[in-house]
Amino acid sequence: MKKILIHGSGHKADSWNKVVSYMNNKDILCPKLSTILNGKEASYTNLYYSFVEYCNKIDGPIELCGLSLGGILALNYAIDYPNKVEKLILIGTPHKVPKVMFSIQNVIFKFLPKSLFETMAFNKKDTFILGKTMKNLDFSNGVQNIKCPTLIICGEKDSANMKSAYYIAENIKNAKLEIMKNTGHIVNEENPEELARLLNEFWKD
Repeated sequence: MKKILIHGSGHKADSWNKVVSYMNNKDILCPKLSTILNGKEASYTNLYYSFVEYCNKIDGPIELCGLSLGGILALNYAIDYPNKVEKLILIGTPHKVPKVMFSIQNVIFKFLPKSLFETMAFNKKDTFILGKTMKNLDFSNGVQNIKCPTLIICGEKDSANMKSAYYIAENIKNAKLEIMKNTGHIVNEENPEELARLLNEFWKD
């Protein structure tokens, strides 16, 4: 069964490399979000439907694991295509986009040089477009419809997403919550070996 690791907006697909190196199962895909857009404007709607197309081309059920933006895409897809997702892993994922935090982030990004966005998922222009089109996302009710086994992971230092981690875990019937000690938001780079252990254990079960 195909396992798909989806990166966040602040990093690229290779941010999963160390995690994958510790995985027992190597049948793993790490799509590059800017590539699957295939030249379309980087709005959330375009990105999501490009992700849907990517997943639906894969025969049979899939297992999704997403971090931050990747988690939002995975969550959205699991709600819309419940029969396609066998297992779901959400890392540092907000169930509702915090408008104030996003507004502050966009102000900060405005003054950053374009060169700093080279290590991120999208360039400066596309990052702004994506941020503006995500501000009204809210999956508060949709999470309750997810039936597949779900693992919620949050770094104990990721205060921005801790409340959401508990909300999602409490509202998905078949969910388990793991808080990773001494870890912040970018779990896959800060603690790849421990994350791989959790993924191996969850996918094995």
